[in-house]
Amino acid sequence: MAPTTDETKTFAPFRPAAAILRQQLADPDSLLVCPGVFDGFTARIALDAGFDTLYMTGAGTAASVLGQPDLAIVSLPEMAGNAGMIAALDRNVPVIADADTGFGSSLAVARAVKLYSQLNVAAMHIEDQAFIKRCGHLRNKALVSLDEYLVRIRAADRARKECGRDIVIIARTDSLQSLGLDGAIRRLKAAHSAGADVAFLEGLLTKEQCQEAVQALAPIPCLLNIVGGGVTPALDAAEAKAMGFKILLWPILSLTYTYVSVKKAMRELKEKGWSEPLPGGEGGIKDIFEVCGIEEAAAFDREVGGSTLDGGFF
Repeated sequence: MAPTTDETKTFAPFRPAAAILRQQLADPDSLLVCPGVFDGFTARIALDAGFDTLYMTGAGTAASVLGQPDLAIVSLPEMAGNAGMIAALDRNVPVIADADTGFGSSLAVARAVKLYSQLNVAAMHIEDQAFIKRCGHLRNKALVSLDEYLVRIRAADRARKECGRDIVIIARTDSLQSLGLDGAIRRLKAAHSAGADVAFLEGLLTKEQCQEAVQALAPIPCLLNIVGGGVTPALDAAEAKAMGFKILLWPILSLTYTYVSVKKAMRELKEKGWSEPLPGGEGGIKDIFEVCGIEEAAAFDREVGGSTLDGGFF
């Protein structure tokens, strides 16, 4: 079979993921429902389900890459590398990624923004916790001053302008516990004035607080974070959209189901010496390879004249 050449097959021009995300956010009727993914496999499953925006969780990255809790242990190269790998799986599906506190000083924040941008990550959120941070749904979080927080946001805004990439900057505040709703809203408004595009008030406690926050921050686009077992009520997409949120994250969805399913299977294998097949044989090697793109890989190989996957593979 003769290989397909560029003269006989056209390709869509590259479009930065940030531009796609900005278009999604500009749609007045849209709510971006983003499942949390933590590696290439969970990202592939989310893409196969048809999601048009993904979220790379920092907690999931810490757990999957290092086997550690979400306590500022993951370095910038590890976090950005994971985000970039996920973003590369489908360039038309924007990835929003955790960037913790920005990984240090204003110079570290700038480096993070440029690295995430180069990897075609669509958006990153930067928070106002002290450098040794905690998951947003844990207690006793330490904050930096408002001035230090705004240095991070201004550094992010300046860095994206310098690198010519319009990555979306999401300002996250974890100040609700210590400063109250009014204080948290003041921080987010100041961050927006400093260059942030989206407001992320972490750890909202009630539906009433959710509604009040969106109204107080309008017209700034707002993000709602639903963490299983966390403090924020589990609003569904219809409720979040009705309140006026633009982005809805379920950050540990993949982590939760991985934990529950794998734990059950491991216990079964340990106790019984075998693992019971799932109904219908779901989850076999064929399913796994297919969701990871083996058909697309075979098509690519054929089109360039290769024979790596000739003869089939199942």
